[in-house]
Amino acid sequence: MSFLKKLMVTAAFSAAVFVNAAYAENVKIALVVKSLGNGFFDAANKGAEEAAKELGDVDIIYTGPTKATAEAQIEVVNSLIAQKVNAIAISANDADALVPVLKKAMERGITVISWDSGVAKEGRQLHLNPSDTGLIGETIIKLAADYLPEGGDVAILSASSTATNQNAWIDAAKKILPEKFPKIKLVATVYGDDDSAKSTDEAKGLLKSYPNLKAIIAPTTVGVVAAAQVVTDENLIGKVNVTGLALPSEFKKFIDNGASQAVALWNPIDLGYSAVYLAHDLAVKKEEAKPGATLSIGRVGKVTLDDTNSAAMAPPFQFDKTNIEKFSKIY
Repeated sequence: MSFLKKLMVTAAFSAAVFVNAAYAENVKIALVVKSLGNGFFDAANKGAEEAAKELGDVDIIYTGPTKATAEAQIEVVNSLIAQKVNAIAISANDADALVPVLKKAMERGITVISWDSGVAKEGRQLHLNPSDTGLIGETIIKLAADYLPEGGDVAILSASSTATNQNAWIDAAKKILPEKFPKIKLVATVYGDDDSAKSTDEAKGLLKSYPNLKAIIAPTTVGVVAAAQVVTDENLIGKVNVTGLALPSEFKKFIDNGASQAVALWNPIDLGYSAVYLAHDLAVKKEEAKPGATLSIGRVGKVTLDDTNSAAMAPPFQFDKTNIEKFSKIY
């Protein structure tokens, strides 16, 4: 072999090694959230970055729309397809509307999972619930009922009307009401679209429309803060209790001032961490997502997929005056 040919072969081999090494060092996992500027998702991103550091071969692309709509998320996913990411882990604004674009991503060889708020089975390989749906539905009602021994009127301030997780939790709550909480009357469900201004207006509307309202239940970290602020501003502390799902760091002041007696949540850091772990193992280790499969979520443990290729993490944890100080320093 001539010197020139040897040089060309060596150069080609070196280039191939460099490309393969670069690829191995840069597995791109997109953590797609419902909307940016949401403390819950910012905390989940901390977990995602923790998983990336632990795995050692992952770059996180933390992204999402400014407004919590399916249309805006579709644009984000199309951009990620063009970037040729290795995996997409999405918390969906609509279970069905995102299916076509996510199917396109999978057809291009991109691993797709949903987490927090799910996508229909056709549009993802697996879904990671933060907790059992029925348990969350029961918990959000119990948070209100525990402080209403005589019962009373309550209302739900949800995120968007198409949010998969919110709708599932509310349906579960409605089913459990007659059996376990017969004194609690659900008078209305309204939607703040995970927008602070709209959630504020919806909370004000509930208080005006239902003067006997005893509690506002918001299974959304944006809505629960907005409702508690309204109750505070309108001097209704002690008359209307605000509860639901809240980040301790954002909500501590409302436990302290009495606008809320207690709230609950799972650890969003663990949720983001686990979503990235699953996406990585499906994309890189070629783990198979199928019913009955048990998959690792790193330091959090393991999850087992059900017949819909879904799995659930831990039950919600309750925060009140006895413990919110401690957890507000964590997330």
